[in-house]
Amino acid sequence: MTTSQHRPTTTDAGAPAESDELSLTIGPGGPILLQDSYLIEQMAQWNRERIPERQPHAKGSGAFGRFEVTKDVTPYTKAALFQPGVTTRMGARFSTVAGERGSPDLWRDPRGFALKFYTTEGNYDMVGNNTPVFFMKDPMKFQHFIRSQKRRADNNLRDHDMQWDFWTLSPESAHQVTWLMGDRGIPRTWRHMNGYSSHTYMWINASDRRFWVKYHFKTDQGVECFTQAAADGLIPSDPDYHTRDLFEAIARRDYPSWTLYVQIMPYGDAPGYRFNPFDLTKVWPHGDYPLIEVGRMTLDRNPVDNHTEIEQFAPAPSNLVPGIGPSPDRMLLARLFSYADSHRYRLGVNYQQIPVNAPIAPVNTYSKDGLMRMVNRTDPVYAPNSKGGPAADGEHYKPPSWYADGDIMRSAYVSHAEDDDWGQPGTLVRTVLDDAARDRLVSNIVGHLMEGVSEPVLNRAIAYWKNVDQTLGERIEKAARDRQS
Repeated sequence: MTTSQHRPTTTDAGAPAESDELSLTIGPGGPILLQDSYLIEQMAQWNRERIPERQPHAKGSGAFGRFEVTKDVTPYTKAALFQPGVTTRMGARFSTVAGERGSPDLWRDPRGFALKFYTTEGNYDMVGNNTPVFFMKDPMKFQHFIRSQKRRADNNLRDHDMQWDFWTLSPESAHQVTWLMGDRGIPRTWRHMNGYSSHTYMWINASDRRFWVKYHFKTDQGVECFTQAAADGLIPSDPDYHTRDLFEAIARRDYPSWTLYVQIMPYGDAPGYRFNPFDLTKVWPHGDYPLIEVGRMTLDRNPVDNHTEIEQFAPAPSNLVPGIGPSPDRMLLARLFSYADSHRYRLGVNYQQIPVNAPIAPVNTYSKDGLMRMVNRTDPVYAPNSKGGPAADGEHYKPPSWYADGDIMRSAYVSHAEDDDWGQPGTLVRTVLDDAARDRLVSNIVGHLMEGVSEPVLNRAIAYWKNVDQTLGERIEKAARDRQS
């Protein structure tokens, strides 16, 4: 029985519900009736209310806000969201990579930094991390990498031996693993970490000149991190620490912001640059390509419903807009397929009609029907047609392109003058980290190695770190052997 303080409960079809507590039965002691459609609806909905979790990046949360252009970058791109004075509404989702939905926020792990910009030319999505590099350069290894970080098939436990086995057999991982084992492997909060596209993209200006670009979102709160001991101390009492921090900061109107900078490489520099500019395990040194300010991202609204706005938030790097395109970065090209395909699996083929993913720009498409289709926008539903349906405009919208030539083959990237797997992580250790940060790096690595890593893999790990930096490797070896004795 409802009171004046409550709205009456309804079925999902909007009809009044007689009771929130009692099922239909034959008498007070009789069986429950199949004709109790409200009970059936409640149970059937509950059985289906979980959607598949993301493969990587399952644990996370996010918020919504705006991106404001503060500097003129029109010499490099004609994209509408980067024009002077433009403000664009957007959403962000932050996450860990390896953990499932119930895992702690404070595990040592890269953090996802995924963005969706609702621009006047369609949605522009970016998927990145809190590190400027990644573990590999070819997508053939990606699935294997993620499985090595997940749980074993036999005991369903995560296994450091699997992780180091994969890493030490994949020397290209050294740059990212150095970041991961360093201070930034556990950000203090999502508000206190940077975000990077990591991938190289193409920008195209109004004169159709092309440039290569990398994005850097620098936190205006300053970079802060937890030590391993501090994170370990918080995990039992507050496993959702990062989720709670972001929500409560926005609720108290302490809106976090990030300033976007880009590195711009002239199109013609790429073939002769000292590093392969499309290799995801490498950075472009700022001395070669300085940071250029673009604008500011501010998060000022919490989700009203986490499931509909965050769990179903589905950024895909295939969502590009005029003035922005991909590059020959193999990992990016694979993700153009992988992310959208993942969303179609998790949310259905019409996931872009879910409100949080729907563009504000007009949609004129011949896609039709399928599970959860809300709107079929065109009739006729085929092209070409003579009935006034939408028509593609190849004259004004041309695909971003670059020159490619050669036989079809399976081949590694062509090495540039200074390309190798150990140089950049070694520079990070020797010239970017100070003595205290190097001490913490050694402690983090040794602590990780001492948790179930087998002797053959441990020996490879020591050699791995000696290749990064001889002194660092020797310190790791001594500390590991001392712990064993």
